[in-house]
Amino acid sequence: MTMADRNAATRVALIGNSLPRRCGIATFTTDLHQALASSGAADAVILAMTDCGRTYDYPPAVALEIHENSLEDYVAAADYLNRGGFDVVSLQHEFGIFGGEAGGDITALLARLEMPVVTTLHTVLAEPTGAQRRVLDRIIDLSARLVVMAEKGRELLRTVYRVPADKIDVIPHGIPDFDFVDPAPAKAKLGFSDRTVILTFGLLSPNKGIEVMIDAMPAILESRPDAVYVVLGATHPNLVREQGERYRESLMQRARELGVEDHVVFRDQFVDRDTLLDFIAMCDVYVTPYLNEAQMTSGTLAYSFGLGKAVVSTPYWHASELLADGRGMLVPFGDAGATGDAIAQLLTDHPRREAMRKRAYSSSRSMMWGNTAKRYLTVFNAARRSNSLKRPSFTDAAGLSSANLTLPPIRLGHLHTMCDDIGLIQHAVHSVPDRHHGYCVDDNARALLVACALNRGEERLSETMTARFAAFIQHAWNPDTRHFRNFMSYDRRWLEDRGSEDSHGRTLWALGEASASDPSPSRRRWAASLFIAALPTVECFGSPRAWAFTLLGLDPYCAAHPGDPIAERHRTLLADRLMALLAEAETGEWAWFEDGLAYDNARLPQALIATGDARGSAAQLQAGLRSLRWLVGIQTSPQGRFRPVGSATFGEKRRPPLAFDQQPLEATATISACLAAWRAEGDRAWTLEAQRAFAWFLGENDLSIPLVDPETGSCRDGLHPDRANENRGGESVVSYLLSLAEMRQLARASGERTKPELRALRA
Repeated sequence: MTMADRNAATRVALIGNSLPRRCGIATFTTDLHQALASSGAADAVILAMTDCGRTYDYPPAVALEIHENSLEDYVAAADYLNRGGFDVVSLQHEFGIFGGEAGGDITALLARLEMPVVTTLHTVLAEPTGAQRRVLDRIIDLSARLVVMAEKGRELLRTVYRVPADKIDVIPHGIPDFDFVDPAPAKAKLGFSDRTVILTFGLLSPNKGIEVMIDAMPAILESRPDAVYVVLGATHPNLVREQGERYRESLMQRARELGVEDHVVFRDQFVDRDTLLDFIAMCDVYVTPYLNEAQMTSGTLAYSFGLGKAVVSTPYWHASELLADGRGMLVPFGDAGATGDAIAQLLTDHPRREAMRKRAYSSSRSMMWGNTAKRYLTVFNAARRSNSLKRPSFTDAAGLSSANLTLPPIRLGHLHTMCDDIGLIQHAVHSVPDRHHGYCVDDNARALLVACALNRGEERLSETMTARFAAFIQHAWNPDTRHFRNFMSYDRRWLEDRGSEDSHGRTLWALGEASASDPSPSRRRWAASLFIAALPTVECFGSPRAWAFTLLGLDPYCAAHPGDPIAERHRTLLADRLMALLAEAETGEWAWFEDGLAYDNARLPQALIATGDARGSAAQLQAGLRSLRWLVGIQTSPQGRFRPVGSATFGEKRRPPLAFDQQPLEATATISACLAAWRAEGDRAWTLEAQRAFAWFLGENDLSIPLVDPETGSCRDGLHPDRANENRGGESVVSYLLSLAEMRQLARASGERTKPELRALRA
């Protein structure tokens, strides 16, 4: 390929196993690479997955090696691809070849890529485990398009994984361009002249059903005494590591016990492609007696079919489609009698066998690797052209459709429904308050924050409701422990003497806000007094979110009460703690405060942004902006939508976030943090990020489901992988209302603003 051709060609990086590693994925990846390279339209390389403890003499086509259990290798591979000018990444996905639980480490690579990913799913499970489902959902989310090799794969992606139909392409397994030949020359070459040959090829393992074929041999020999069953392939390396050759030896013993040992030949070798084609060419019948229907694709079946062989197979998914309409014969799983009868019929009926061969050969021509490469290139180029599949960078935000979203009016009907004379009830069953769970100070503090937010240009919450939230907080204060209690049963009994650190911090945040912006002078004084009384307790806290919530309360409190030494001392203490936490945990790839992501994540950078801006600390401000940019990046789906950190992520260490379950408070925190960044920095891109996060409430999300009812102001509790959570509890409604109030305030601030004007928006 000349330099001009190279510049015009699509640059493709294939991620998967590669020869000389011995497995079907390695063969497929190598064959696809060669087909793409031979097309003249692609400049392709392979990034090869290397299994634990192994080394391979990879060919020049392998540009990079990824050790399956080295997370650093995945990150380095993403950097290599981003720097290398690649147009598209073609991922060959199979469970068992990537590191981490259910192979989840590969998502650390995919999440960092700047080009579209086209993922070929070699297995699509109808009943995945929880871990397999989470990982595959994440891979699906990070992929621009998905390729499967059978219609059954498309069906499962649509019904089980809820993938849109226009994201899926069916491209059959490729086959070599090989003439339709008589078996005799190949038999002579391999030493099987004058024998009727039945062949199975592939890595030997118990799920292949070889024992069924051995059991069928006595019946076959009654019709064709010259028949020989050739089992070509090395034992699977994983099986050898675990058991040695016990499985192969058990098969040989089985043949001896049945008296067919002279008619069963084991060739314990992993053959090169040319030798494999010779073996397939010489066989009269090819058999795949697999024991499980959940086999989405079989390269050995595709190759044998493509060489025009009469095939007998069990009805696993790939075989059922490929061999339909007389292109082969299907027999029940594990049925040696039916298997023997089918093979005997073909071996004794030459015209029928030849007709089946010709049908298979004729119908397989579209599967030749040259045609397969063209179809992959079409998919690659579609992924590149589609603007909707472009992963927007942070600076790309101006192009988002959510930039011009229409904001609903504020409706307080559901908030009223969720309240009684005590305060805000925690949970709901659909839209009906669930009294069984009672109340918590967390939600009533959030409700007081909503009351404060509505004071800025909106119709105020009634005095009765605002006073009710304040009274709940006052009642939650336990002067004996100097902590706020959190949970109260519906019959007005406190369920604890002290609540969590985070609930204490969130209550301080609401008190700090009320001390500055409550319309009642008396309630402002109450809030300031209780704030100062409860503030010193935070010194002994270890929760970063409690520190952040408290800093968010200190920001308005210190603005309204300048020079308060207790407040200023705690602001310095808590900001320094967050800065130290970030400095300790941050790396080039992980700009975060902790080793994992949890809930209300954006409040941590928001606290540093607000504090750094108010105090004139460039270090604190830049640290907050830097960590928020990182968070915004990983909360952006490949389609450019806001995707909050899913609750399934909690407990994961330094891993890309999982997509579900998605919760409203994450969108609310992101909106507030982005608007804080805008006020501090003046960059309009932050307001567009806030708009994108708010659009999540309105249906710009992974499921395209609106979470809010604009008429009542209710908000669903979140998104599951396949549906919305129909419950509409207290936390959700106050999260939505707080975000809506902030976004409406932003909309009123029309035009560009100077920094003093931006800061004035907080007053």
